[in-house]
Amino acid sequence: MTSSPIRVLDLFSGAGGFSQGMHEASSRFVTVQAVEMDVAAAATFAQNFPNASVFVGPIQDWLETDQWRQDFDVIIGGPPCQGFSTLGKQDVEDERNSLWEQYAETIRRTLPSIFVVENVAAFSKSPQFKQFQETLRDDPTLGQYSIDWRILNAADYGSPQARKRAVMIGYRKGLAAPAWPELTHQRNPRTVEHAFAGIPHTPAKSSGLPQRRIEFAGVELLGPYSGSELHFGRDYTNLSLERFASIPPGGNRFDLPEHLKAPCWRTHTSGSGDVMGRLHWDRPSVTVRTEFFKPEKGRYLHPAADRAITHHEAAVLQGFPNTFKFVGSKTAIARQIGNAVPIPLGRAIATSIAAVL
Repeated sequence: MTSSPIRVLDLFSGAGGFSQGMHEASSRFVTVQAVEMDVAAAATFAQNFPNASVFVGPIQDWLETDQWRQDFDVIIGGPPCQGFSTLGKQDVEDERNSLWEQYAETIRRTLPSIFVVENVAAFSKSPQFKQFQETLRDDPTLGQYSIDWRILNAADYGSPQARKRAVMIGYRKGLAAPAWPELTHQRNPRTVEHAFAGIPHTPAKSSGLPQRRIEFAGVELLGPYSGSELHFGRDYTNLSLERFASIPPGGNRFDLPEHLKAPCWRTHTSGSGDVMGRLHWDRPSVTVRTEFFKPEKGRYLHPAADRAITHHEAAVLQGFPNTFKFVGSKTAIARQIGNAVPIPLGRAIATSIAAVL
């Protein structure tokens, strides 16, 4: 089998979680181009993949340049999913839902050997997913690809996090179909306890990040930060600290005494049991989302400490190595972490792709 490089284009790249997984799968993967609209996320990508060219801006603008005129073996990417998310209000008319069209146009122009589309599980039931499939089937150029898709759970591939994603793989007809990655951890998933081993229960800093800055794309940004620098706490109110202390291992808002419940919780006695919930030591975590630092948003309390998980712990649950460098404010970095493809999932998909290229 050839050991030639596999050239990767990363669309909607974010911080680079998918590319990180691919690079961990095989040294043959080389990300040569990334497209990302968020400048802080793009700066993070550039820090970790210095040999890649990073375009900062909408994919529509990138397609108007000549930067797509390259040879790409693999295209990866997850068009923004806000309109498909099962959280909050879904909006089938959200303009971000149509970004799959630019992804399809990129495939049409560059004709890679393989492409991978990753999105929230709800994407698979959306009108846009059906339109994407129809376009791939009916378009004269795109018709040369065979496609398959599945819902994959990152926990089944060694991630200490339960996170279901819709994954579509397209491959040129005549190329062997990439096998779906083996379920390596379905019966023995990695746990939060395994992921947090060696991380102090008490963050070294109460809050905040060191004040250092870089310039990227003409913008001054905070960072870069990595590893334990992201293990900082928050300044909680006394009420919040009382609530945290009242929640037992594995518990949630339903365990709070009446005087510590928010008024809306007193009248709303059903619904999600994850709100103000503690992670379980002996299970994978729930899906790490962009506001993991807010316990009122989900099961994001530390299994034992009276606090939310830190940015460092969230990054560990996503599979980021301690050497990975993040750029941006606390909120920007949290968004990058929460939006990333879990590295073990990306690594598993990439291993299957490498086997047929």
